[in-house]
Formats: sequence, C-alpha cells, structure tokens
Amino acid sequence: MAIGPRLDFRQSQSLVMTPQLRQAIKLLQSSNMEVSAFVEEELERNPLLERDERPFEPGPDAFAERFAAEPGTATPPSEPPDAYEAAASASVLEGAAAALDAPDWSYSYEGANDPGPRGSGGRADFGEDDRGIDELVAEKPRSLRELLGEQTRLAFTDQRDRLIAAQFLGLVDGAGRMPMADATIAQALGCEEAAVARVRAVMQRFEPVGMFCRDLRECLAVQLRELNRLDPAMAALLDNLDLLARRDMRGLMRVCEVDAADLADMIAELKRLDPKPGASFDEQPMQVVIPDVLMRRDNDGGWLLELNPETMPRVLVNRGFFARAQVKATREAKSFLAEHLQSANWLVKSLEQRASTIMKVSAEIVRRQDAFFRYGVSHLRPLILRDVAEAVEMHESTVSRVTANKYVATPRGTFELKYFFTTAIPGMGGETHSAEAVRHRIRAMVEGESPDDILSDDAIVLRLREEGVDIARRTVAKYREALRIPSSVQRKREKAVPA
Repeated sequence: MAIGPRLDFRQSQSLVMTPQLRQAIKLLQSSNMEVSAFVEEELERNPLLERDERPFEPGPDAFAERFAAEPGTATPPSEPPDAYEAAASASVLEGAAAALDAPDWSYSYEGANDPGPRGSGGRADFGEDDRGIDELVAEKPRSLRELLGEQTRLAFTDQRDRLIAAQFLGLVDGAGRMPMADATIAQALGCEEAAVARVRAVMQRFEPVGMFCRDLRECLAVQLRELNRLDPAMAALLDNLDLLARRDMRGLMRVCEVDAADLADMIAELKRLDPKPGASFDEQPMQVVIPDVLMRRDNDGGWLLELNPETMPRVLVNRGFFARAQVKATREAKSFLAEHLQSANWLVKSLEQRASTIMKVSAEIVRRQDAFFRYGVSHLRPLILRDVAEAVEMHESTVSRVTANKYVATPRGTFELKYFFTTAIPGMGGETHSAEAVRHRIRAMVEGESPDDILSDDAIVLRLREEGVDIARRTVAKYREALRIPSSVQRKREKAVPA
C-alpha cells in the first residue's frame, strides 16, 4: 500500500443551523403576539414585503379540518360541562377555598374581524357613548403614588415631615407594605425615631387605609381601628393568625375567650378587610388570551377545527416592485434586492409552514381527546408527545415547540395545547387513567364531603380503587397539595365552625 497524499471524493449529508433555520424554529415555538411583533419588524425592514389586506375567506385549501361524529355521539350531552378550572387562594385569611371558573359558552366566531365602529368620544348630542371598552379601562385618573402624594401634601406642612413621608413613598411595595423599621429609616435620614413613627401613624390612615404597615397583623389592626372594631377579642385573634391559618378553631376560641358564633363573626369581619390595600392600584390590565385555533361543533355533530384568522399574520411579496427596481438598479442595489427577496420568500414560507404544523398537531390532539370535549375532564385520556409525534410524523421536539404558548378555543373554554398532555395512571383492569382526570375526581370528592364525614387520603385511595384507579396514598397527597386542598385534619377544623 502506497503511503502519500491523495484526493478522495465523498458525498455526505449534514444539517447546518443557518440563521434562517434558527429563526424558523423560534417562530414555531413563539406565541401569536411574538410572531406578530416579528412580522411588523420585517415589514418595516424589508421593502419587498407588504401586508395582505384582503379579507380572509377560508376555502377548501384553507387551514381547516372537519371531524365526523363518532357513532352514538352526534347529540351533545344535555348537562353543562364540568367546572374544572380551579384557582386556589393563597391568602391566610381565606384558607384553601378554590374558586371554580365556569366555561364560557358565549364565544362567537362570527364577526370576529368586525368589532364595529369605534370612536375617541361620544356623539355630538351626548345621546350615546361610542367609545370601546378598552378606551374606558384606559381612563384611570390617578395612580397609587399620585393619590398618596396628594394626601401627603395636604397632611404635612413641616418640611422634615414631608421628607420622611417622601422616604415612605419610595420604600412602599406594590401590596402597600413597608417592613423597614422606624429606627433604620431614622438613622438613614438623620432624624428622631419618634418623628418617623409619628409620620408612619399618619400615613397609615391615608386612603386606602392600611398602607405603610410592617406586616399583615398591623395592616388589619389599622383597618379595624379605623372602623372602631379593635376590641380585646379581635386583638387576640390578630395575635394568633397562625392558629387561624391552621384552622385551629378550638385554640382560637380559648385565646379569644369567645364562643363559636362570635368567632365565626370575627373571622367573617376579617375577611371583609383588605390584606393588601395597595394591590388594587397600579395593576396592569388583564392580558386576554387570543386562541390560535378555533373549534366548534359541526352541523352533523362532529367538530370543525380552523386557525384563527386574527392570529395569522398574512404578508405578500411585492414582486412587481422587485421587477421594476431591477431595471435601473446598480450592482449594490441588485444585491440588496436579491437578499431581501430571499428573506421575504423565506418569511412567507415559514409562516405557512408554521400554520400547517399547528393545524396538524391540533387536529391530532382533538382526535385523541374527543371524549373530553364531549363529556368533560373526567374523560380526559393519557397523552404524551411521542403519541402525537408518531401520528403526524414529526419529531417530539417539534411537537413540544408547537404546543408551547398555543391556545385552542373550544366549547368548554380556552386551553393551552400542553394541557391535553397528561401522564397515565394504571387502572385495576389494565385500563389507564389521565392524571388530570384523577385530580378532578379528587377535587370533586373533597367538595362533596359532609362536615361529619371528612375524607382522609386513605379513604380517597379506597374510593378511587373502587372506581378502577390504582393509585398510591402518596400520589393522592401530592395531587391534593397541588390543588391546594388542606389535609383532612385542617378541613375538619375549618368545617367545625361555620366561619
């Protein structure tokens, strides 16, 4: 064998992560708002791109798919959907009571592109206000700091007191708390601690009452004192908020020296107070989730699935302008136009590919979770990314990116696509159950229990096994804690007194 340099020809394939490929992957996992912002930037940067202003008319080739009704399921169930979206309260005073949000059945798909006439003011004869609701919400007269600053100027005339009050205004947090000690503030400002305490006491009575307090107890005490309800029994209750958090009603009755009825009235009065008086100000407007996919029942009892035209940025490549500009363009200008033409074609193709991929994945999810849409969360099936990836012939990472930050509007509410992926819990007869359905069943059991029959975790395990769910006690405890449901001991204490 000869040893020496030589030339060999080899053919191989490799995937190179070009900037355009990276951007396409980023578009796939971005939300509709992020994609719209990116398209707006491209429209400003690329002269060959223009917005497609034509009305959206879905045709046979549009991004839509119909699902025929399964045998025996063409008629929807007569009972309303289960209310399964719970938002648990973390407040110590409200305990672990969860507020269930009922699904919205009033979602309308017709006329989504026609919000109606809008104006910046009312009619000339003041007979009707034509402003939109978003404009009315935006008319917030004063912020929290403006309100407090106005009261500060009226309450203090001494320059030293105003300087201390300005320090308070700079240190208060969004909830209205200011846990810094008076001695620390006095040392920083070089004044007496008594002066700081006097200014704090005055500012605690500002509107809203209870601001600038060190902790929850002081905040509630200030509000009760303003209402002339801070009696010795209520003060003892405020000194033992830890017992209230544990629902130790017997201990509270002993330290407050009241009976069960008086304790129930005292707790109800505490609940009417505001534990975070500053949180209701300066709050950002609620961000409304705009679904990427719209789903509704078809005439034959099946489902019609289509992309939301409001979240589909539609752009066109202005090839006429490109052709006219090429005639008298210089070499640099031709290079500029060719580069931007390639970028424009790539963006249009990427948006179409993104829409098609979202539709494929959403359609497969709807096929597999058909029972959920018809009968509720108790019929949610176990589903993992691999199942959908194999059905649509994509990689699991692609399915994961598609389902991130994407929402579907269904007759049962608006859900993120990732909601439908749940782990499987084995059943007694070989059948598997969705973890989300089991959590829903645990919540229903706890809500249906009577004060005389509080279910322990072991009792919940036995009931679930009677229904065919093979589950361990530690799993039930984990699900219960995730749902913010107190333990059986705490629930028994809470229901012992009708507070």
